[in-house]
Amino acid sequence: MSVGHIFVILIPIFFVIILGFLGGHFKVFNPASSKGLNTLVTKFALPAHLFIGITTTSKQTLIDKWPFFMTMFLGIIGFYVILLLVMRLLFKKDLNTSSIFSLNSTQPSFAFMGIPVLGSLFGPAEVAIPIAITGVVVNALLDPIATIVSSVGKKTQAGHDSGHQENLFKLTIHSILHGLREPLACVPLIGVILTLFGFHSPQLLQDSLDQIGDITSGAALFAIGVTIGLNQIKFSANAISISLLKVIALPVLTYLIALMFGLSATDITMAVLLVSFPGSAVAAMIATRFETLEVETASSFVISSVLSLISLPILISILL
Repeated sequence: MSVGHIFVILIPIFFVIILGFLGGHFKVFNPASSKGLNTLVTKFALPAHLFIGITTTSKQTLIDKWPFFMTMFLGIIGFYVILLLVMRLLFKKDLNTSSIFSLNSTQPSFAFMGIPVLGSLFGPAEVAIPIAITGVVVNALLDPIATIVSSVGKKTQAGHDSGHQENLFKLTIHSILHGLREPLACVPLIGVILTLFGFHSPQLLQDSLDQIGDITSGAALFAIGVTIGLNQIKFSANAISISLLKVIALPVLTYLIALMFGLSATDITMAVLLVSFPGSAVAAMIATRFETLEVETASSFVISSVLSLISLPILISILL
């Protein structure tokens, strides 16, 4: 694919992000309305879009995606674990800081950029299952794991060791259930289960869910821009490190894992691009919840978004 063609695909995408940025920068949107946009995309529009994409796919096609799931699992969860160990053992950071740093270096904004970018390259129908798989890995596995590790780190810092085992068990169950309650985790999972049992969405259900699902691309990109516009950038070592790990190191690791599992050229491209998108606003919110690296993670979201203007065209030109 020529560089010119790549930019023809990406320019409309970044145009909408810039519109959102102007809306956030000039205070047309505030943090509350920005959160509303994010909620619309992550809890309604994208889950509806993914559900239809999955339940209009054949059972065999879904089964054939097992290597893709393993690639995303080892790439995303594996990268988080590697960074966690490096931060703890090499840089001697506390468990909570290590977890938040690793989470923000790993979690991509696949929910916002997956459909517009990959859909432009391969068609919306082709990318529903890969995005759904990524959603299950991130929302049902990565976020709960990071939450559990950070919570354990907080408890250790506070010296609350009494009853630790019982509390940790309850925290683990609560975090997993919370992750599965997220529409981006449970709706695709339900769709996968139904499809494996032979369910196929009737036309009326498709038409109904498409009414909300079809707004996914524009609303998601605009929401990214608003979030960037509302955040202030601090060029700290942590913020820059998180951004570079996110847009460079994780895609390289995922590419190697995809080769190991023998994925097709198309699946390799989708897997690498899904993890190479900018850092996730959700991961930054988790940092705020634990009051750890708050400014750094918010800044890395903005920095990685800017870096993606360079990295995405390069990756697409290499992979396609």
